[in-house]
Amino acid sequence: MPDQITVALCDDHAVVRAGLRAILSAEADLEVVAEAASVAEAERAAAEHRPDVFVMDINLPDGTGLDATLKVLAVSARTRVVILTVHDEVAYLRRAFDAGASGYLIKEAADLELVLAVRQVAAGARYVHPRLGAALLDTPAGELTRIGGPGGELSEREQEVLRLIAQGYTNAQAADSLIVSIRTIETHRAHIQQKLGLHTRAELVRAARGAGLLDEP
Repeated sequence: MPDQITVALCDDHAVVRAGLRAILSAEADLEVVAEAASVAEAERAAAEHRPDVFVMDINLPDGTGLDATLKVLAVSARTRVVILTVHDEVAYLRRAFDAGASGYLIKEAADLELVLAVRQVAAGARYVHPRLGAALLDTPAGELTRIGGPGGELSEREQEVLRLIAQGYTNAQAADSLIVSIRTIETHRAHIQQKLGLHTRAELVRAARGAGLLDEP
């Protein structure tokens, strides 16, 4: 772990960022070097400052903290991301780690656990809010939502593409969100339609809603 840990913050509420900055700046080994209020600002902050740790909210005005996590890690691979959110469901935790996050913390516990979480992920370990960590152990991966049809089950990435399509993303926007090519999104979409036996966007939206994908951020 570095002697001085540099931290960036991303939350669209200035008062929340101010509170987080106060908590972190009170520690001699932590330095807040940047703040962001959106996915785009988080990406720019990561590219410019390359912080050791990025504390990231999930709900942002131009996307999600998971979108931002992918973009941050694409421009600063050394940065470790801690998701700080009100969502305390295991499904969110799994998606955060799938996106590359190293920590997951509930906002209500930030005043007690944020410093610990930042230090732990900066040292190369993962951090999970204790209540969620226990729930994760009690929830086998096989019990999570599995979406399938006549052509087979969707992969995790195909489920993510389905969620974006159902939220109204164009192929180009989905490609930008997941940092892949438009051709890759088109291929995923074709596989999704083949596996589910569906053809229209309306059918895909109903499938995503029925699987609970639209309940996520």
